[in-house]
Amino acid sequence: MSIPDYMQCAEDHQTVLVVVRPVGIVPEDQFFRIYKRIASVAQVSIQDSQRNLYIRYRHHYLPENNEWGDFQTHRKVVGLISVTTCGSAKEWPQTSDRFHSQKDVFGATLYDSRLLVFGLQGEIAEQQRTDVAFYSSYDDCPDVEKRVEDFVESIFIVLESKRLDRATDKSGDKIPLLCVPFEKKDFVGLDTDSRHYKKRCQGRMRKHVGDLCLQAGMLQDALVHYHMAVELLRSVNDFLWLGAALEGLCSASVIFHYPGGTAGKAAGRKPSLAQGQGQEADAGKRHRPGALTANGISADTSSEIGRAKNCLSPEDIIEKYKEAISYYGKYKNAGVIELEACVKAVRVLAIQKRAMEASEFLQNAVYINLGQLSEEEKIQRYSILSELYHLIGFHRKSAFFKRVAAMQCVAPTIPEPGWRACYKLLLETLPGYSLCLDPKDFSKGTQLDVPLLCVKTVPYTVRLSLQLYIINKTHTQAQTSVSVRSVELLDLPVSLRPHKQKGLLENIMSSKSPFIYSPIIMHTRGEERNKTIEFRWVQGDVCEVQLMVYNPMPFELRVEHMGLLTSGVEFESLPAALSLPAESGLYPVTLVGVPRTAGNINVNGYHTSVFGVTSDCLLDGLPSVRTSGCMVEVIPSLPRLQLSTSLPRSAHPLQPSKEELSSSVSVQLFNGETQQLTITLENIGSEDLESLEVTSKTCNTKEKLFGEFLSWDLEEVVSQLPLKPGQSVTLTVNIKVRLDFSGGENLLQDLNDDGISVTGLPISSPLRQVLKPRAETKPLGSESSKTDYNHVKGVGVVQGRCKRKARSNNNE
Repeated sequence: MSIPDYMQCAEDHQTVLVVVRPVGIVPEDQFFRIYKRIASVAQVSIQDSQRNLYIRYRHHYLPENNEWGDFQTHRKVVGLISVTTCGSAKEWPQTSDRFHSQKDVFGATLYDSRLLVFGLQGEIAEQQRTDVAFYSSYDDCPDVEKRVEDFVESIFIVLESKRLDRATDKSGDKIPLLCVPFEKKDFVGLDTDSRHYKKRCQGRMRKHVGDLCLQAGMLQDALVHYHMAVELLRSVNDFLWLGAALEGLCSASVIFHYPGGTAGKAAGRKPSLAQGQGQEADAGKRHRPGALTANGISADTSSEIGRAKNCLSPEDIIEKYKEAISYYGKYKNAGVIELEACVKAVRVLAIQKRAMEASEFLQNAVYINLGQLSEEEKIQRYSILSELYHLIGFHRKSAFFKRVAAMQCVAPTIPEPGWRACYKLLLETLPGYSLCLDPKDFSKGTQLDVPLLCVKTVPYTVRLSLQLYIINKTHTQAQTSVSVRSVELLDLPVSLRPHKQKGLLENIMSSKSPFIYSPIIMHTRGEERNKTIEFRWVQGDVCEVQLMVYNPMPFELRVEHMGLLTSGVEFESLPAALSLPAESGLYPVTLVGVPRTAGNINVNGYHTSVFGVTSDCLLDGLPSVRTSGCMVEVIPSLPRLQLSTSLPRSAHPLQPSKEELSSSVSVQLFNGETQQLTITLENIGSEDLESLEVTSKTCNTKEKLFGEFLSWDLEEVVSQLPLKPGQSVTLTVNIKVRLDFSGGENLLQDLNDDGISVTGLPISSPLRQVLKPRAETKPLGSESSKTDYNHVKGVGVVQGRCKRKARSNNNE
């Protein structure tokens, strides 16, 4: 176990645990409404006997805690009540399967289970079933409590049969060894026939039977079994289970001495509906020892043989608690058991008004190591310690731990500090220090002995009070802690930037249409142009907005959360965190996000979280902020294509234009030689690639070039289209050099200074490659060269250029 139950008390050892859980989708308010009615049946009087069964309900219980059920039976889930909503007969099979899946979680320990179905009517609802109850609605269920009582009685019958079966001394039968989860590996290979092992088995089983007797209402029998278990376990030094037997002995004694309970729970227990008025008259009747009632269940005969015979005195209860806790402390895996035993002892000492001894138990509880606790668990632990100190009258100590819990609410490790919870807890600490924030409570001449801790607490409280006042009164001005001076929407990177196809654009521009001048229309368009951005964003691509911010505060400012506020399309804002130095100048901050749908998106502002205060800052309310536009068009997702070649990169790459990406490769060939260039095209986007175009231009500024310099075949590539995301195709380009040198001898020198370059780039479909001649840098000369060349370098350019088409409303 890793999470302790700080609300446990000694009388919980006589309860049976029932878990109430929803199945499927159940409205939270309706579930807890039914849960409250179920939990009202906390005590059931068993018919024809003088015993009561007490039930402890939980709507959430860790299955790992259920594995400790043999160690202490009140930790074992013996009952399951599931609540579900079922609207039609078609949903019933799935609902039934979910119910059985829930039973499998606690199946090893369950005695019985029930399913309460709300909303189902018809043939299925009319069937009479023991484990399922059908109701038309959450408002029309008058017999919920009665069904729960019947369910509890069925649990009692199973509990009683197990108690009788375990308590019967079957000579010759081998008693199994009960273990806690971390002990199982320690008993592998032990001699099971040794006397020491048999005593250990007997002692643990006696303790287990004592737990069952206590739950079944047999208090005297439980005391007898606990005493026998203590003697057996002490003789074999089985300290962990010895501590459990001592704690069981203490719990049974507490129930005898304090029938009202140590936590105020038992005081509210009322007779159940099954208990008739005539039972009050029969309460004084006692059955003879060993007698059986009409239903075969024996009554509690402890009064005849003297219940106080084996019961501990109030002083001995505390001594046995101390001994049990010392045994638990020997095992690091029993930290939760040790902590809960301390809490139970403190509640008993509070009833006995022994505050100093109770503080010793609490001091021990502070230093019990439970491993790695979450921040919420730490807050809960310190809050419970504060309540327990208040229970025993240590008000200043209570205030101290409440202050620790308050500071834990705003620990640096918490992503979202709970400033309001911190403020509330700090206010609750003031009475513990005899302090008050109301000036009326102070009179002139009053002197207060304020310790150092109080001096620290008051500034914390006043500062939080002032902060919450600012939150409530001037929440709209909270953005002044991070002053923003300008907002600029950024274009996409060149590789992701969409472009219109020139062919379609020219067709649209060439269409004849009348031109009508209107100053009103031009004025409106001018205002829209000031707000609309010329470039476009693409659905699914990361978009950026740059803010220039500065910190006017005289201290370093940490912004835990900062993101964009948008409207128009579905937009996923990716939050950022930053730290600004004290009184810093303008500092660029880039906020990013991903548009999930197409359309026009408006950047309305930003939101921040500073000092735990969340603020939404709109640009319309910030006249000092400069912006070049706040609306941009988001076009549907476009394909993305990545190009790679089999040739090495060129040492002298070409300089592309602003709208192009270029990747140059080089190859050296003899005149007349042929080589293949392999180009791999991979779809790295999320859209299918449906079409592919390849064009080329050769740069021949010298002499004649025979035949095609570059050639390829697209049939095989086109046959593989459309290209799905993640797929790739390969295009083979043949490079063949055939030059005529009859034009002049200086051509050889010019060719020697130049070479072939093949350019490619990461491109987006549809692919449009345009072979663009490179500008000449040398005129043709007339001088002849006397050098005899036996090979030449080919001259040519293969340049790829891709533009992402923008699908606009004008069908461009």
